[in-house]
Amino acid sequence: MQRLEPRPALGARELDDLVLKVGRGRDREAFISLYKHFAPRVKAYLLRLGADDTAAEEATQETMLSLWRRADSFDPSQAGAGTWVFTIARNRRIDLIRRERRPEADESAAEQVADPAEPADQAIAAAERDKRVRVALEVLPREQAALIEMAYYQDLTQTAIAAKTGLPLGTVKSRFRLAFARLKRVLEGDPS
Repeated sequence: MQRLEPRPALGARELDDLVLKVGRGRDREAFISLYKHFAPRVKAYLLRLGADDTAAEEATQETMLSLWRRADSFDPSQAGAGTWVFTIARNRRIDLIRRERRPEADESAAEQVADPAEPADQAIAAAERDKRVRVALEVLPREQAALIEMAYYQDLTQTAIAAKTGLPLGTVKSRFRLAFARLKRVLEGDPS
């Protein structure tokens, strides 16, 4: 950004009119006047807020670009041009601070992070539970075990199992109830 000396202060009404000209007709001369007026003041404001020179320069450029792009949304009955521009500048400064605190995530790094391993005690308990269930399934009558396997290993609903086996849905449900009752007894230590 070239060094611009602040030009003599324009009146509030003049500034409002210049922003309206930019908003209505993309008036370049009006924008140049606004730029010359606000850019040095915005940069000084950002420096006072604690931005370093580079960050203040960047935020000033973004502020002026926003003024150009959003001038059509300026409403002088809501706030004066100065208030409007310095609010944009303050928001740009906040955005820069947020970016500094939260840098962009490197998506390739996320792919390189391994999933946390399951704690050993949980893995052992799960393996033992799976083994007990498989042993308990062997105790079930074949027609009940087949239904359980279709439901849990093939992910079929009871309705789909009835259609696949040709059994009435009531029979499938009844066999499930009997199978679960027996599995419960076996898993609790009663093999009868």
